[in-house]
Amino acid sequence: MNIYQEVFELHAGLLKALAHPKRLEIVHLLRDQSLTVGEMQDMLDLPQANLSQHLTILRTAKVVIAKKNGKQIYYRLSHGNFIKASDLLRCVLLEKYKDDKLATNLNMQMADLLPSEKDPVCGMYIAPKTAAFAHIHQDRPYYFCASRCLSKFKSDPAKYTIIKEEKR
Repeated sequence: MNIYQEVFELHAGLLKALAHPKRLEIVHLLRDQSLTVGEMQDMLDLPQANLSQHLTILRTAKVVIAKKNGKQIYYRLSHGNFIKASDLLRCVLLEKYKDDKLATNLNMQMADLLPSEKDPVCGMYIAPKTAAFAHIHQDRPYYFCASRCLSKFKSDPAKYTIIKEEKR
């Protein structure tokens, strides 16, 4: 096989590794942060065995990198362009369905799925429509990826709202 064909084989292998909704969700969880398996499991509500299988596929394809810190293994994206590529594909989907009368609602729903808010506790980017929890604090909505982030916020909202206001 020549180098030209080999590049397409590698490209196809990478796309195959990403071709699962949960693996794409994992990529988005790791958008701006490193997470442990336990943290991802809480966020995805996925059995550890299934999550480990998905992470093995992503590690083999070199989409994610694992780094051990004590007893914990932290996962992060191996390259920031994975997020750019995923966001570009979502834009293609939005464009593809923008004029389709049957897909008008889908188009609106997909636009709502683009991550636009940051969980004030863990910093993960999430879409308000798909956030696990929402909470109003001082007339402002806050969105959370998982119950643990919501409970931390509720226990000390000042800690997280001050940080949020400083970043503006």
